[in-house]
Amino acid sequence: QLVESGGGLVQAGGSLRLSCAPSGRAFVPYAMGWFRQTPEKEREFVATTTCSAETARYADSVKGRFTISRDCTKSTVYLQMNNLKPEDTANYYCAAGSLTVQDAARYTYWGQGTQVAVSS
Repeated sequence: QLVESGGGLVQAGGSLRLSCAPSGRAFVPYAMGWFRQTPEKEREFVATTTCSAETARYADSVKGRFTISRDCTKSTVYLQMNNLKPEDTANYYCAAGSLTVQDAARYTYWGQGTQVAVSS
């Protein structure tokens, strides 16, 4: 199980930093990523990475604004979100698995989600 934190309400143009770490026994998955979902849409890919920063991949909608990073000594993954837009409003989920892919079904472990709301 994974636990996310850092969500909240922010004005457009503002920033938030999400964090995610395993609860209970620590483990270091090969890939960790972020997805988001609203009531109107299916869960969509945001970003994923391994312990090597050069493997980071992003959805086109967040490139240049969001940065994913990991602290593999703590099994933690972060999502720095800058220049937030109202369309970024969603429940954000952390995921862990063995591949850095955009398909949510390929991830094994999930968090409960943290809400991000961006006002215009």
